[in-house]
Amino acid sequence: MTSAPPRGLEERLRDTRARLENDVDLWVATPGSPGVHLIPLSYLWDGSAFLISTPRASVTGRNLLADGQVRLALGPTRDVVIVDGAAEPVDIADLAPETADAFASRTGFDPRQLDEPYQYFLIRPRRIQAWREANELQGRTLMRAGRWLA
Repeated sequence: MTSAPPRGLEERLRDTRARLENDVDLWVATPGSPGVHLIPLSYLWDGSAFLISTPRASVTGRNLLADGQVRLALGPTRDVVIVDGAAEPVDIADLAPETADAFASRTGFDPRQLDEPYQYFLIRPRRIQAWREANELQGRTLMRAGRWLA
């Protein structure tokens, strides 16, 4: 536990944006049958959306193609960022080569080079929350309806 005072909005926004820009991996949760499916994936953040890739036939791929609803989690449990968003499929052939190259460079793997059919997904955040301890639960929402609060 920490006795640090809760961060203000500007500091939380700065810390959250730094995490989105500097982390490489996140947890991806998708709804489906028989329930929620959770996997770790690497991502590319372009300042407004996440780009992920997973096998098209995987549970996550099928869930995102069927519904598009997704929850992402970044960071450790005592410095978490939670993102609720909507995923839209982007076929490999439709992704700009410079974007695919940036994804491969950032994540360390290139879905274009694999034999198994992979699908890219562009995830646009609708809500972002961030907190460290219980004293930061109030004010944890940093984005609402796709708009940063500051």
